[in-house]
Formats: sequence, C-alpha cells, structure tokens
Amino acid sequence: MTKKLILVVIDGLTPEVFEDAVERRTAPTLAALYEVGTYERAVSTFPSLTPVCLATLATGAHPDVHHIPHLVWYHRGEGRLVEYGSSFGAMRAAGTRRAIKDAIVEMNAKHLSRDVVTVFEALEDSGLTTAAVNTPCYRGRTRHLPTVPGFVRPVEGPRRFFFFSLFESDVTGAPLAVRTRSGGSIDAYAAAVGRWLVTRDGFDFLFYYLPDYDYASHALGPGGAAVALERSDQAVGALVEAAGGLDKFLERYAVVVCSDHGQTGVERAVRLQESLSDFRLHRPGTQRDAQLVVTASNRAGMVYVLPEAGIESRTIAERLARSDSVDVAIFREDGGGVALRDGQELPLTPEDHGWRGRAWRALANPNAGDVLVSAAAGVEFADLGGRHHVGGGSHGSLLDGDSLVPMVVAGTAAPPSEIAGVAPLVLRHFGIEAPAYARAA
Repeated sequence: MTKKLILVVIDGLTPEVFEDAVERRTAPTLAALYEVGTYERAVSTFPSLTPVCLATLATGAHPDVHHIPHLVWYHRGEGRLVEYGSSFGAMRAAGTRRAIKDAIVEMNAKHLSRDVVTVFEALEDSGLTTAAVNTPCYRGRTRHLPTVPGFVRPVEGPRRFFFFSLFESDVTGAPLAVRTRSGGSIDAYAAAVGRWLVTRDGFDFLFYYLPDYDYASHALGPGGAAVALERSDQAVGALVEAAGGLDKFLERYAVVVCSDHGQTGVERAVRLQESLSDFRLHRPGTQRDAQLVVTASNRAGMVYVLPEAGIESRTIAERLARSDSVDVAIFREDGGGVALRDGQELPLTPEDHGWRGRAWRALANPNAGDVLVSAAAGVEFADLGGRHHVGGGSHGSLLDGDSLVPMVVAGTAAPPSEIAGVAPLVLRHFGIEAPAYARAA
C-alpha cells in the first residue's frame, strides 16, 4: 500500500543552518528525519523569492511556465502594480486592499497560469485527499469561504485547507495564526492544525508550510535565528507525536523536508530606481508620461520598458550592470536573452543549465520585466515602501547563498536536485504521471 506523503517547507532555511542544527541536534525532529532519510543540497528557482518558489514547489514548473514573476511586478494588461507583501509599507504604497486581494486571492485565481496543474489539483483529480496549511500557492478543486465574511471572496483550494486562520475547512481548535510573528504564532497555528490532521489521518498528501523561520532570519540574519528554527522543529515534531512517535509516523507517511530558497546577510540597501533617475519613472497611482516601471524587493528587481518609451532594454541593462550593487543584469534581445555579468555578455537559451538556465526561465515569464536584476552580495533593493533588511538577511538573487536549499527525503524516491523536482516526486509517489512541463530532477 502506498504511504501517505507530507511535504514540509521551512521558509528561508539554508543548507548550512540546517546541517549545523542536525549535527548539534538543536533541531531534534529534523535530525531524526535526516538520519533515516536521504539528504542532498538542491537548487531553487529565480527570482528566489517566496511566491515564485512556492509556485514552483506546488506545480513543478519554473516561472516561464507558472507565470509568477516576483514579490512585486507590473501587470501590463491592467496597467498597475501587483504587490504580494514585501512589507506593510510596500502594500500601503501599492494600495493595501488591492495588495491583500492580490496576495490572498488573485495570485492563485488569475496570476498562476492555467497551463500548469498544482499537486492539489492533480492528486484530487485522481481521487486522493489533499491538505494544505498556510501555503500561499494553494489552487485546488474545492470552494472555500473565508472565516471573516466579506474580507475576501471565496477561493478554490485543496479539500482540507487552512490558511492563516482566514480559511479553515475544518474546526480544529487551533489558536489564531497572526498574533505574534516574532514569537512564532504562525508555526504554532500550523502545529495545532497538523496535529489535528495526523490524529484523524485526514489526508493522502499534506503541504505543511512553516514561514516563521524566514521572518526571524530577515530580522536577525540566517545565522541568528536559531530559536525560530527550534520552533519550526517543534511544529514538525507535533506531526510525529500525533502519529505516536517516529517509528509509527514513518510507517504511515513518506516525508519530504526542504526550503523554498536560501538567505544571505544584508550589509546595505539601495534603491534600484536611483540608477535610472534620469528616465521618467512610473510611480504608484500614476503613470502619466512614464517611460519605465521599476519593481524591486529583497535581492531581485525588474524594469519594464513601456511600449511608447522608445528605449532599448540593452540600454537599461548596461546602465544597471555598471552599478556595484548589481551582480547580473538580464534582458531580452532579438527573441533571446542576454546576461551581463563580470564584464561579460553571455547569451541565454532554454537549453542552459545552472544559473543561466534559471535566468532564462525567469526572463521568459510573460509577466516578468524586460530587464531583470540579481543583486550583488550583501546588497538589498529597497521595496516600494522604502523598507529593507540591513543588518538581517534577505534573498532573491542568483547567488548560491540565496539559491541553495536543504532537501531530505524519507520513504519515497531520492531527493531531487532542484525544487522543481518536488511536485513530480509527489505525483510519481502516488503513481501519477507528471505534466510534460515538469522537469523531474
């Protein structure tokens, strides 16, 4: 009989921090899973930002296929900014009500391509029961009403769906999720829901998303968030305890534990717009006579060249590539892609591997900017509200520190070499063929 499967995603956890916690056993549940499973370092996608990465984990597609481009982007069809939650300041700048709607509803209902299938959709189409706790990429087949009437419209999610206390398919008695982020209230909510689900054996597949480590790492840096990781470990431990201990847990469940992206320290913040200040830049609320729209957050940015501007993408990319805050500038030209890095001009093609392949797949996203920027080491691009994480940690770039993640697998196939391989692994585990676009690692 096929075991049920749990996918645990600890947001922002780096391989170095994971390996150190396992060695010192400061995360005992993760250490126990590491000991019985198989471990590899895997590669994220680009930009290595949570909405993009979670869409890749949920679908097996990269941004060129799933169409989620960044935390903040310019919607060409609607002529407006989309902001998924870089910061409260950024959401206010983009329009708070609109940003909440985009992040909670429209990312799944409209922005995530209909040419991809999520693991929830694929599994439930095969008669299995799926569950999700807190993951922002949740599109499924079951309609769910919000717990606060009128706050947002109903959404389509997995059969058992729990989203930050706002959507709850079942009454679990879990505490309110958003109480004290710094105290780990969201992971505590996940633990309560997860314990309820395991106790009732209420799913075939569970996507168990724990975001509080990333929140702490942004504030304290990836090396300073050990207490937050201990709380994440306890949330995973809640699943094990609910099953009656590790042996009984592993008899029932196969497990994948990974992160969505890495994280690196931030030494200085810059406004990407400053390098382009002699152009007419779009500002929230107005685009009169604008030539460029600049969207930036964390350690990745994009520039959209408006059609009437008459400016070549190469001009913008070359300007940005000369900045010491930029590691790579990527742009479209003659139907292909070009990367400017370390004084070199490198062509990008769909056949590329490594960082050039990730760069190409980001650039080929129809919602992406005409020029994409990966930040230099130690640099963060301030968001729409001017917020940044100097003194803490950030992510989003093509550099290894932002892009490498830990990957532990127990009770099923070998760990994939990239996060895009997780969804195909899940589907194959249940005997379901992965979509043609899904790149199994």
